[in-house]
Amino acid sequence: MEMAIDTPSPAPPTPPTPSAAAGRQTRAAESVRLEHQLVRVPLEALRSTVRSNNRLAEKEIAAALSSASAAPAESSAAAVDHLTSLVSRLHGLKRKMEEGARAEEVQVQRCRARLDRLASASTGEDAEWEDMRLKRILVDYMLRMSYYDSATKLAETSGIQDLVDIDVFLDAKRVIDSLQNNEVAPALAWCAENKSRLKKSKSKLEFLLRLQEFVEFVKAKNCIQAIAYARKYLAPWGSIHMKELQRVTATLVFRSNTNCAPYKILFEKDRWDFLVDMFKQDFCKLYGMTLEPLLNIYLQAGLTALKTPLCSEGSCPKEDPLSLEGFRKLAEPLPFSKQHHSKLVCYITKELMDTENPPRVLPNGYVYSEKALQEMAKKNDGKITCPRTGDVCDFSECVRAFIS
Repeated sequence: MEMAIDTPSPAPPTPPTPSAAAGRQTRAAESVRLEHQLVRVPLEALRSTVRSNNRLAEKEIAAALSSASAAPAESSAAAVDHLTSLVSRLHGLKRKMEEGARAEEVQVQRCRARLDRLASASTGEDAEWEDMRLKRILVDYMLRMSYYDSATKLAETSGIQDLVDIDVFLDAKRVIDSLQNNEVAPALAWCAENKSRLKKSKSKLEFLLRLQEFVEFVKAKNCIQAIAYARKYLAPWGSIHMKELQRVTATLVFRSNTNCAPYKILFEKDRWDFLVDMFKQDFCKLYGMTLEPLLNIYLQAGLTALKTPLCSEGSCPKEDPLSLEGFRKLAEPLPFSKQHHSKLVCYITKELMDTENPPRVLPNGYVYSEKALQEMAKKNDGKITCPRTGDVCDFSECVRAFIS
């Protein structure tokens, strides 16, 4: 006799609770506000690539049209050679445009990957999403601190190449390295590429680079070249930066061995470090990046919530990050947290002290929870040893404190 057995159908997946779904939506909204740089940087890189490709196309097409109109008409052989050269040039333009199109597609793919990343904030696993963000923040810090190889390896092992800006920072590295080697040509070329955007942000970088190049001519005692350079490159800035221009041109008289402070400072080596800092600031503004590393910003946000006047006195518990000198230095310019309600935490058990577990005061003034002191008294025949000072007393000497 055969029996029919009903196999229970698999239960449908449990939908997320309304509170969990609301929490993920809130996190997604917060991510959009916090991750401004994540989306802005590839978008600015895409705009820069498109502008470069358009300028190249316009320049080459204009040159090709001018060359075509100037083709020799006397000799057919010369005309053929001229047209052959023109065709070769157009082939070169086609190849460059194809390379530019591939570069644009890479930037578009990067934008798409980052938008998908933000969209996953409301659906993905919390731990995985936060771990990925931490790795991105670490890569950003390494790139800003010039640890390019470490940043690249971390991005590759984590599979987050599309979520970090290694190529953008490598372009900046080329300019930074040249400034550190006392060369201004790559930095001036970068300023020329982004002239309109730097002008909108009222950047002084190009002017300062020109001033430094003038000072280098004076330092090398090439006064004739310095004067010619000033007439060609510095004079157009006179209507905006006349005072600085007058001070720098006065170095023709004071020279590099002067002891006059306003002019001596113009010949010091740290002027190149100042130019590096100026470039980094304009570079970050251009790409919509934060001037501070993201790691510092997130740490400061957390330290602000933990910072209290007690921490600044250096008497906070060891478990508090502000017990470390490095964290205290990072939190020094930050405001104290706004605490509406205080909580007492036992130094021994790390448990809250309340009416169920009230605080007790030792004769030396230190406060611990009643539960911790009772356990200590049971193990030591009613004796209490202060873990901070080593003072010994009886449990009966501990006075109960009342929380108001």
